[in-house]
Amino acid sequence: MKKGLILFITAIVLFLTITGVVWATRNSGKTTNQVTSENAEETLKRLIKKVDVQEVEAKKSPIMEDDMEIQDELPDIGEYPLIVVGKGDINIEIFSSPEKAGDNTDGWLNKVAENFNKEKYTQDGNVISVSVRKIDSGTALEYIYSGKYVPDAYSPSNALWGEMLKAKKVALTEKSERLVGNNAGILLKKDAYDKIVKKYGAVNLKSVIEATINEEITMGYTNPLASSSGLNFILSALCSFSPNDIFADEAVEGFLAFQNNIPLMAQTTMQLREAALKGTLDGLILEYQSYQNLPELKNFMFTPYGVRHDEPLYSLTEDSSKNQVIDKFVEFCHNEKSQKLATDYGFNGNDNYVSELPKFSGEEIIQAQALWKDKKDVGKEIVAVFVADISGSMEGEPINSLKASLINASKYINEENSIGLVSYNSTVYKNLPIGKFDLNQRSYFKGAVEYLEPTGGTASFNAITVALDMLLEEKRKNPDVKLMLFLLSDGDTNSGLSLNKIKPVIEGVQIPIYTIGYNANIPALSEISSINEAASIDASSENVVYKLKELFNAQM
Repeated sequence: MKKGLILFITAIVLFLTITGVVWATRNSGKTTNQVTSENAEETLKRLIKKVDVQEVEAKKSPIMEDDMEIQDELPDIGEYPLIVVGKGDINIEIFSSPEKAGDNTDGWLNKVAENFNKEKYTQDGNVISVSVRKIDSGTALEYIYSGKYVPDAYSPSNALWGEMLKAKKVALTEKSERLVGNNAGILLKKDAYDKIVKKYGAVNLKSVIEATINEEITMGYTNPLASSSGLNFILSALCSFSPNDIFADEAVEGFLAFQNNIPLMAQTTMQLREAALKGTLDGLILEYQSYQNLPELKNFMFTPYGVRHDEPLYSLTEDSSKNQVIDKFVEFCHNEKSQKLATDYGFNGNDNYVSELPKFSGEEIIQAQALWKDKKDVGKEIVAVFVADISGSMEGEPINSLKASLINASKYINEENSIGLVSYNSTVYKNLPIGKFDLNQRSYFKGAVEYLEPTGGTASFNAITVALDMLLEEKRKNPDVKLMLFLLSDGDTNSGLSLNKIKPVIEGVQIPIYTIGYNANIPALSEISSINEAASIDASSENVVYKLKELFNAQM
């Protein structure tokens, strides 16, 4: 009897030991990401059982290709207010890129314009002055060539934008090839820099691209449709594979190999910088002037690339009096006091750098942007779910803006991608199952958006949970797809799951959540987007269509 009891106890102990070993080693041989992803999906399955989900029958709505022209997409110019307001009898307005028309050390041109205006120079008895409007180089180009709003002068970061305007048959005159010295560069963490030097002998654009292709470093860059550094980068990358023909097969194939290992395509430099500081990226692109003024990046090594960013200035007016003012202002920008201020603000450094790139025509630059848009996803289908807030707080202008912006901006989504739609208040509604975004799906998408009506509470994280589940189901069908989620909301949540509850799930499944706020609680939305390095857009009702267009052009 006692012997039998001992054998029974021994068997139990042995069973528990073996079970414990199996449990302890259940993730042996798996990467941390695999384990996290599996646990996240298991958690998601449990959470979704608590969510009230209703299916909604999709209804078609006819597609009108001319729903909105570029002039209508662009917001009123008041969305980009004047930073310096000239009050002279003859006043010129300059569109300026943000690194010299922003705040503090990014405000060189503002300070020079203020100093110029204080002098109260006269011309034929009239006081002359300068106004400065801060606006991204790419956005400024669209205002100018569309004719929506044309300033007297334009000062982008580099000359590539001027060449594109020439290609678009816009009459402009270069008044200064350089207002101040600047250039774009690749920033690498010290260990990544040393790794490239050890293997490739030197750090330059070519070695950084090769190290990225070989998965030795992680690299990110900004949207070349809007960013001067991003545009410069894709031209430089293509040229590194085929200097004499950037559209040759070897250039395109090399770019695709490089792009296949890019984890982050950022809307803004700020998004890139935060990813690098968090350790997500080994490298990023940035202008030298910004690098000089950001002490948190001093552990990164700067390597210049591409064309110089010498802040050219073009005249867009035929008025001879205004052109005389522009000439006078350029002369003032070049004087010793203004240039010393520029140096104090971080410009005019690294001046020994000379670009080795050939001079690109405007037509070539535009073609390179189109190539990037077409090839940036390296043949991978994008699957995205739009999650629309239809709670009571979205009533009125917010919901009208959401509907109009989604419908009009959706024409910038490539038809090879697949799209679905979820909406929510206290309940989550599946408005449109995921499907290829052909004309038929676009018609269903438009109809589903048009029928959205706001009412009730706000269960944002319930809706995100449902959308994540839909996306992962598609991933199981096709493991090669690239998943994205777009949350359109005013940012407030008052029912259902909390962010703390689903944050580990979002981290585990590694699906980026792009947030678009409509007169919104932006910090709350930014927190969601930052989990997996996605962009968060603050959109007023006036500029939301244009901002969605920019986002879809870059990501979809």
